[in-house]
Amino acid sequence: MGRVGGANPGRKAHTVIHSIVAGGDCIDDADMLRAGSTQKILGHNVMAPSTLGTFLRAFTIGHVRQLDKMTETVLTRAWTAGAGPGDLPMTIDLDSTICEVHGDTKAGASYGYTKKLGYHPLLATRADTGEILHAWMRKGAAHTGRNASRFVDELAGRVRRAGASGQLTIRADSGFYSNTVIDRCRHHNIAFSITIPQNRNVQSAISMINQDTWIDIDYPDSGIAQVAETVYGNDRLIVRRTRIVGD
Repeated sequence: MGRVGGANPGRKAHTVIHSIVAGGDCIDDADMLRAGSTQKILGHNVMAPSTLGTFLRAFTIGHVRQLDKMTETVLTRAWTAGAGPGDLPMTIDLDSTICEVHGDTKAGASYGYTKKLGYHPLLATRADTGEILHAWMRKGAAHTGRNASRFVDELAGRVRRAGASGQLTIRADSGFYSNTVIDRCRHHNIAFSITIPQNRNVQSAISMINQDTWIDIDYPDSGIAQVAETVYGNDRLIVRRTRIVGD
């Protein structure tokens, strides 16, 4: 890698990967691979957690993008071998999560709406299998929908190159509702189901729904739920209303 910590990248990378496979979720967990004769079974020298930390801190954005390309290659190979959706429809869930960290020297870690120190990555997962299709690391204080439109661009290209030729549908909560995200979905011919915040215009559209068009749906015994649909702008707006009932 030409940087401090870049020597013997093969051993270090294998140690990190094997630690993850074994259930590790932090650098210190790699130490369990040094127990007994584990190194002989793995076929490589297991590196110490402190060494791995130096190695990972040596990564640049260029290295991250190389790893990103590698994960796309692995996804393509897996789908080519039969694990992919092929020409069948595929639903993709777009979401964000909080990766909490400890220590105030983590680059990019900050406090967001959860009041926890950490990162706020973007994730795209395949609804029927749960496999991660794409991921972006972001600062902890990043808004839920930050860079989501660019993320959709990369996601669309990635899954198409990997072999998904059927209809794609993206599902997301209201944090991702924006004209730019919807524009990118349309650009890539991706259907979308995105929760929309209730502003005045949305409330006005809902109020115009004829009461006779509401349809009952299954709901816990403690309440009643109904759905109906209308048009909001050029899009189909599906509305659910619920009501808690007394004993």
